[in-house]
Amino acid sequence: MVRRHETTGFMDLKNVAIARLLLDNFPHVKAYWIMMTPRVAQVALRFGADDIDGTVVEEKIYHDAGATTPQAMTRHQIVRLIREAGREPVERDTLYRPVTRTESTFTVQV
Repeated sequence: MVRRHETTGFMDLKNVAIARLLLDNFPHVKAYWIMMTPRVAQVALRFGADDIDGTVVEEKIYHDAGATTPQAMTRHQIVRLIREAGREPVERDTLYRPVTRTESTFTVQV
């Protein structure tokens, strides 16, 4: 059996930065907070990532494999994380179109 080591936060940030530089045909680079931890994903927003994914009701795959990150984050927690990184949060749909939210409706800008 091959023994694999977990990546470090430094390796994760390096991968995000290299992806942003080399994969110029990809419009978005995601820092998946469940894999990286919320804090590393927050820093990744300054290393080239433009998305940290959204709220997750209950993540099981990574946690069944031993992940120790939170299993879920609220919308408020994610917004705060993004703002603390000096970025402006924008809610989006799966096609990266901005979503405008009011109390009773959601509008997707096409």
